[in-house]
Amino acid sequence: MNAEYKNRKSASRRLIRLSRLAFFTFFSHLFTCSSDHREQFAIDSQSYNSDFFVDGVYIKVGISRETSFVLIYCSRSRLFSFLCFSWNTSKMKLHLHIVLLVAFILFVYFRMTKFQYQQTEMENETHHFASEMESEESYKTTTRIGYLPHGIVQQNSDLELKPLWVSGSSQIVEQNNRKLLAISVGIKQKRNVDTIVNKFLPENFTVILFHYDGNVNGWHDLLWSNEAIHVAAHNQTKWWFAKRFLHPDVVSIYEYLFLWDEDIGVENFHPGRYLDIVNSEGLEISQPALEPHTSEVHHQITVRRKKGMVHSRRVWDPHNLKCSDDNDEPPCAGWVEGMAPVFSRSAWRCAWYLIQNDLIHGWGLDMKLGYCAQGDRTKKVGVVDTEFIVHQGVQTLGGPSSKRKRRGTPVVDSRTEVRRRARYELETFEDRWLGAIKEDKEWVDPFRSLNHRDVGS
Repeated sequence: MNAEYKNRKSASRRLIRLSRLAFFTFFSHLFTCSSDHREQFAIDSQSYNSDFFVDGVYIKVGISRETSFVLIYCSRSRLFSFLCFSWNTSKMKLHLHIVLLVAFILFVYFRMTKFQYQQTEMENETHHFASEMESEESYKTTTRIGYLPHGIVQQNSDLELKPLWVSGSSQIVEQNNRKLLAISVGIKQKRNVDTIVNKFLPENFTVILFHYDGNVNGWHDLLWSNEAIHVAAHNQTKWWFAKRFLHPDVVSIYEYLFLWDEDIGVENFHPGRYLDIVNSEGLEISQPALEPHTSEVHHQITVRRKKGMVHSRRVWDPHNLKCSDDNDEPPCAGWVEGMAPVFSRSAWRCAWYLIQNDLIHGWGLDMKLGYCAQGDRTKKVGVVDTEFIVHQGVQTLGGPSSKRKRRGTPVVDSRTEVRRRARYELETFEDRWLGAIKEDKEWVDPFRSLNHRDVGS
């Protein structure tokens, strides 16, 4: 929560309080009420009295031959807890439309009070993570680095290539509105990766390729290869590369990070239009929908819907009772898959810390990414339907059931070993999550009200 937001919130509350003050001052001069009136109702045998208690508001109405009054008590109001209107019925003819007008004004006022209360509660939940990030940023800017003066310290970096010298023909790269495309690649998928990159480069993207097969020279014949950053490490996963080379302070200039696999078909995808939709919908974490007929689909929530622009909830399936309409937990709602996620700058700063340094397969991360969505994950995490992709489902690490024979050992199915390792990492990650909740006594689950249960229980 930044200072500008705090100032707007404070000014809004002052305006509401002043409007209430004016409202009550006006009616206080218009009507008067005394203890004599109430005593008169207590002894008047022909008077009418009625009590109401609605949503924390106590209302007492009295009507007799001589005097009428309305007594109101609101337990939530900080400025006024008591309000009394009275009028002389013998001198003032009470028309129905006047009664309805007064009742309508009172109804609007108390509905406004209730709305403000609910809005305050919602803001407290929405900005839970923002306030923590603000404290982290303030810590960075106030902590001294060695004996360096503050003005010389540069906390952030980027992945932009810099020329060795400046000449008249040197082009100045636009640093504003930059985006980053990071793909883990192997030489066998060179043609498909070339198609992906050529879609992204015209939209002001920086490209970084993570070569898990160590083959960098095989890409030099592509026209854009010298404009991309190449990082090579044998048999490492996308999440291993991301943890080590995409630190939030290194990629802080980029508004969005596309952390994609290499087996994505982009014939029906346009990154510029995609980001326009993401911005208009307020999504912090997203992915393009999958074309169901040509994609390898693991979760139905990622399947493209022909009606609508964005969805964040799985279509109810009577055969899958787990994902009912009232289930807001991933992967039923507010969830994206790990093959083609897109992060905003703020969401990635959180997600990077969620990636475990020693758990390289990333299994289990997708179930917790909603905690990095800067708010309600059912609204901030979504699947974009109008810009969709094809997940080709190409097996890379370990190969398609490739088998290796070790000396003195039987044949090893490397793909099976990879999946066994991934399942082990999933169990480890889940244990760490539950352990972290138990250790952090001050941690509050922002989605507890949605889940109707404690995650750590």
